[in-house]
Amino acid sequence: MSENQTLLPDVASALESFTHLEQKIMHYQQLLGLVQWDLQSGGTPRKGQASRAEAIGALTADTFELFVSEEMGACLDVLTKPENNQQLDAESRARVRVAKKEYDKTKNIPSSMNREFSVLTAKAHHIWEEARSKNQFSLYEESLTKIVDFQRQFAEYYGYEGHPYNALLNNYEPGLNVEKLDLLFSDLRQKTIQLLDRIQASPHKPQKEIFEQKINIEQQKEFNKFILPKLNFDLDAGRLDESVHPFAIGLSTGDVRMTTRYLEEDVRSAIFSTMHECGHGLYEQGVHADYNGTFIQGGASMGIHESQSRFLENIVGRSLEFWTYFYEDLKAHFPQHFDQVSLEEFTRAINLSEPSLIRVEADELTYNLHIMIRYEIEKGLIGGQYEVKDLPQIWNEKMQDYLGITPSTDSEGVLQDVHWSFGGFGYFPSYCLGNLYAAQIAHTIKQQIPDFDQVIANGEFDKIRGWLLENIHQYGKLYTPGDLIVKVTGEELNAKYLVEYLEQKYTEVYKL
Repeated sequence: MSENQTLLPDVASALESFTHLEQKIMHYQQLLGLVQWDLQSGGTPRKGQASRAEAIGALTADTFELFVSEEMGACLDVLTKPENNQQLDAESRARVRVAKKEYDKTKNIPSSMNREFSVLTAKAHHIWEEARSKNQFSLYEESLTKIVDFQRQFAEYYGYEGHPYNALLNNYEPGLNVEKLDLLFSDLRQKTIQLLDRIQASPHKPQKEIFEQKINIEQQKEFNKFILPKLNFDLDAGRLDESVHPFAIGLSTGDVRMTTRYLEEDVRSAIFSTMHECGHGLYEQGVHADYNGTFIQGGASMGIHESQSRFLENIVGRSLEFWTYFYEDLKAHFPQHFDQVSLEEFTRAINLSEPSLIRVEADELTYNLHIMIRYEIEKGLIGGQYEVKDLPQIWNEKMQDYLGITPSTDSEGVLQDVHWSFGGFGYFPSYCLGNLYAAQIAHTIKQQIPDFDQVIANGEFDKIRGWLLENIHQYGKLYTPGDLIVKVTGEELNAKYLVEYLEQKYTEVYKL
């Protein structure tokens, strides 16, 4: 971390007070993250969930109060003045930038409202789990209606130009708005559907029956434990557990926690969800250690974060070269399951593309269509065109429109995702942005590491990890996502790289 030049007394005093507040807020957020992880990974007994939700609400309220305090406002008033801001080093300016954005966004929200929302979402997670397991949207409707009402109010408090959904998008991808997103998605949707039509017409289908066999979950867990260190995930600075919906959380660079989901009847689920979360985990472990406990700890945005998980899961993890290196290990961990399956048959099968109901199990091509469905629903809910009570019908209609299939139950339809239960409106587009960023980053890395494919085939993942560390991971939130993608690739986000990548991949898989 660079050091500030000799600061004027009032600037130095403001920075010292700001740093004290920052450290306290980040300590609170670390504790909140730990409690949330315990709650979502099944560590909290069912009868203790209600009191845990109240504790989360109280701690969130205290954190919120620190962020919008008069002291924080006074510090930011001093530190954001151009003549003062120029005195700060790059890291301090970035810390102030992140804090100022959050302060301006939330300073007008009543503390009681923030606490009520925190308790609501802590409880809603388990209501969603119950509704999903019982396939009853009605059990979840009341909680989700309240959450949507809060989101609409938050959008007004945050302030926005254009569509109210812009206020929520900005929480996850600073600088993004529906106008930009609509343009990106429109072109991507058209090209995706055209390619999907060609794929469905191809007689050269991968052998998906390869995976229609049960594999013991303990064997799957052992394979995950084997593969993670080889991908450079430090298990002394992290861990892998199990949850209904896989996720990763970075408490610090030395404590990064991930979960995955195991399906006995489909080994792909655990392998690729684990690799996906490992991409997040490597990013969190790779942030400069000096940024621990500061506002620039963590990823530049959710879209950039997703680029790292999708890059590892798909661009690396579904490649022929990756399995050239790992296939014999896979067969050793799952004896007799893949002995009669060639490497080419296996890699074609893991790149199967066909419309499916569940987003987290969707292939690379159709996955983006799943995100567009959720984006349109969220935009309609926040804009007031849709109401929660109508979501099962709206969901099914959009699935039919985009993918040509209709869920037969709410659990495989509108109840499949956890995000709305924690108030994550504006989050879903990050997944598609992650694919867009990942393809653009892959285009650049292949130019700078010309033998990229051979590096993967040799299992030299430290070389790829090193490039990502140098160009992306170490910086945390030092740069905005827009500035970072230009710094890394030399241009703004462009959909053409994902379109080209998908076209090339599926032309090979389906012999188009």
